[in-house]
Amino acid sequence: MPVVRRLLLTLALVLLPVAGLPADGPVIHRGLGPSPDTLDIHRAQGLSAFNLLRDLHEGLLTRDPHGRPVPGMASAWSVSEDGRTWRFELDPAARWSDGAPIVAADFVRGVARAREPGTASPTVGWLAPIERVEAPDPATVVFELAHPVPWFEELLTLPVAFPYPPAGRAVSSGAFRLVEQVPGSVFRLERNPYFRAVDSVAPAAVTWHVTEEPSAELARFRAGELHATETVPPGRIDWLREQLGEALRISPYLGSFYLVYNLRQPKFAAPELRQALSLAIDRSLLTERVLGAGELPATRLVPPGLDGWPDETRDRDYRSDVERARALLRRAGHPGGRGLDVELRFNSSLAHRRMAVAVAAMWKQQLGVRTRLVNEEWKVFVTNRRHGRITEIVRGGWIADWADPANFLDNFHSASPLNYAFLSDAELDRLLDAARALRGPARLETLLAAEDRLLDRHAIIPLYYYVSRHLVDPRLSGWEDNVMDIHLSRWLDLED
Repeated sequence: MPVVRRLLLTLALVLLPVAGLPADGPVIHRGLGPSPDTLDIHRAQGLSAFNLLRDLHEGLLTRDPHGRPVPGMASAWSVSEDGRTWRFELDPAARWSDGAPIVAADFVRGVARAREPGTASPTVGWLAPIERVEAPDPATVVFELAHPVPWFEELLTLPVAFPYPPAGRAVSSGAFRLVEQVPGSVFRLERNPYFRAVDSVAPAAVTWHVTEEPSAELARFRAGELHATETVPPGRIDWLREQLGEALRISPYLGSFYLVYNLRQPKFAAPELRQALSLAIDRSLLTERVLGAGELPATRLVPPGLDGWPDETRDRDYRSDVERARALLRRAGHPGGRGLDVELRFNSSLAHRRMAVAVAAMWKQQLGVRTRLVNEEWKVFVTNRRHGRITEIVRGGWIADWADPANFLDNFHSASPLNYAFLSDAELDRLLDAARALRGPARLETLLAAEDRLLDRHAIIPLYYYVSRHLVDPRLSGWEDNVMDIHLSRWLDLED
């Protein structure tokens, strides 16, 4: 039986049927991870939402199979000598999924909606450098920036910079369109016949499967129900390599995992206490034995691998760190953990649960600190983390939206809606603001000083740097490992 026919038969037997799917091309099944927080381009902030939105929408620029910015709806563009004026010419073939032309006003409307207070966009801060955006004619978009932005091309690949249709039109602008959604289960997409480059899109359809647990994803992959997973179960890399060979893909990734203190909580007022909890965590043990998927121990926020940015190579003496932690805890008024209990909140995930249990055990064993573990479904967790009314210590992490240290550091500016530590530090703000007006080595030096300031405040506990981990069917072509770990479905194909 041909591969395409067999896949369609599997879809019909295992999943709910979708009427009217295009027949010319494979149906690709991908693991999504947790349910997306939203599919609103201006309100989305989770990785699963971004992966879906990149299939459903497109900006002036997009990403190629290697994760690099390439032309999207912009057929050409120019930049002024001072780096502040960007002029884009739209591809005349750009269309919404109902066939209507996409015009410059749609991009102007998108920026305006992102900035409306009622939209409550968590990523609107990324648009802060844009002083003005205008449409001199239907085919031209012009951005005026307050200062040069080294990552502006990458910014335009993000959902918050996508075009937005006139009110009342439920349309998309990318290579696929959403045809069915089963809450907590699947998102079914079909090829968008009006996509400007539809002839280059091989898949007839893509089904994204919500998968809260990596072990469930692994089982579905081994059963032939998935062609690519979002991740792999922690602690099983050697077994996976032995059993699945070339299907296991592990690659460097621009991402950091950390814990965040809610500094509104009085119990965390003492920096000595916050530093003690950080020092008591054995990051090497955590990455090698608890997680075991190639993660790298972290003592800073910004991950290695960025051009011009120093890599953290200092080895830690864990015994010495524990002694310092105990002394700091005594100075904070909690000798031996007396009178101190903390809460660690995280979203549902086997890796997160293993991390939380291990961290709690280290705090208890080394410091005598008791920890309550709170496990929440993703949407509930995101809401509680954002509001900060009941949180104490929360799971944090950041995957680079563009390859620049400011993408990590700006989240801790006092004006950032992503500042889940609720940190307000005038010196940190000053350094981050100053870096926006600088270029080259001076800018990197200022950002490095900003990272040092953040770490000196002990607002976060860096734990490890990510690697991307996927199982990819060897028949799936077009999947290229890259440090951004972005894999648009439009570049994929399923070989017979």
